[in-house]
Amino acid sequence: MSAVETPREVRAQAKYVRMSPRKARLVAEHIRGRSVPEARAVLAFTAREAAGELEKVLQSAVSNAEANHGIAEDRLYISAAYVDGGPVMKRWRARARGRVARIHKRTCHITVRLTERPEAVVAAPPPKAEAAAEEAPKPKRKPVAKKAPAKRPAKKKETKA
Repeated sequence: MSAVETPREVRAQAKYVRMSPRKARLVAEHIRGRSVPEARAVLAFTAREAAGELEKVLQSAVSNAEANHGIAEDRLYISAAYVDGGPVMKRWRARARGRVARIHKRTCHITVRLTERPEAVVAAPPPKAEAAAEEAPKPKRKPVAKKAPAKRPAKKKETKA
């Protein structure tokens, strides 16, 4: 039996980012569950504007882990990366015949949560007496008899009279 060390968690957040949360979520899905070096490579080759913002938040979370907890970057992975909607700025644009069209300038809050990979601590092997007791033979069961399929009555042939 092995005891597992509880993983430590670090997070970083960017608030009021001037970007649509829907567009930022598309990029956040790519890095969720990956290791930090792998996530950086994915963000470096993603051609969306949100990748730059997520990279800044990821760098901040890694710096928090190293400075506050002394955890190396290689031992971290992204346990959660999510984007919440922020306040929406409402603007107006003039349209034909004296009408107006509403423009929504959306903002978002980006959060990245990093977790340290747990290292399994191996316990000492159990004494041989206990091991022999654990490996005692189990009682055998009798096999269940299979039932024969029920026969259906034959259909009667119709005769023309």
